[in-house]
Amino acid sequence: MTSKVDLGDRAPDFTLPNQRGEMVSLHDFAGKKNVVMYFYPKDFTTGCTTETIAFSENYEGLTGLGAEVLGISSDSTDSHSGFAKKCNVGFPLLSDTGAKVRELYGVPSSLGLFPGRVTYVIDRQGVVRHLYSSQLNPKRHVAEAIEALKKLPG
Repeated sequence: MTSKVDLGDRAPDFTLPNQRGEMVSLHDFAGKKNVVMYFYPKDFTTGCTTETIAFSENYEGLTGLGAEVLGISSDSTDSHSGFAKKCNVGFPLLSDTGAKVRELYGVPSSLGLFPGRVTYVIDRQGVVRHLYSSQLNPKRHVAEAIEALKKLPG
């Protein structure tokens, strides 16, 4: 049984491969950067493409607020590689094969069928400071993350 990661909780650490096959760990950013981590259902689908392009278009602003962006789905690194090219992504897209990290965070399914769409804002100390869940409003995830980052110290 999994428990849901919530506001004020320490974000569980994990290590996953990115679209280039390089291993990325959440602890890589501890003490250095805030992290905007978004779980999305599937590469190349309409909502996920919209969401990922929105994060890509706002990436410079997000890094300017002291954050790194991590996108996570269960798709393969090969799929992520093509998806990153399509969406002009400059940040890691992590392959959570088997949905282990999704389960670790307790990201809910939508209608019990589709992997959920949830964004977490994690501060430099590794604490979840904001979360936003909306399957049907993928562009809003970026705006929520920006607003949350503006409220964090430094």
